[in-house]
Amino acid sequence: MVCEIGQTRGEFAMVDADFLAAILDSLKDPVLVADPQHVTRYMNRAAIAYYKEGESLIGRSLLDCQQEVSQRMMVDILAAMQSNGLEEQLITDNEKHRIYMRAVRDKAGTVLGYYERYEPPAR
Repeated sequence: MVCEIGQTRGEFAMVDADFLAAILDSLKDPVLVADPQHVTRYMNRAAIAYYKEGESLIGRSLLDCQQEVSQRMMVDILAAMQSNGLEEQLITDNEKHRIYMRAVRDKAGTVLGYYERYEPPAR
């Protein structure tokens, strides 16, 4: 699609959920999306394959799957996202990968939830 000068992203927005899910499913890295209550709302194919509990995590609280230290960390990071404007926080850094918790916000800046973002380990 060719955009004319002055056209905005909103004019060409595709809101089809199946299309967005297909984009996320095409990613090689796991993508897990949770709401502000830490309930898993979406997992791409890579996340379903990566997590031991797989697709059964959808609709469940991530806090139920974590040790107490990790639970506290996730609650504290989400609170900082909601009150201090934190956008992203490194939550895991090991020889396999780095995992970040990243805020998802609406147009007004309200936190709708977060997702876990993966990248290769630091070398």
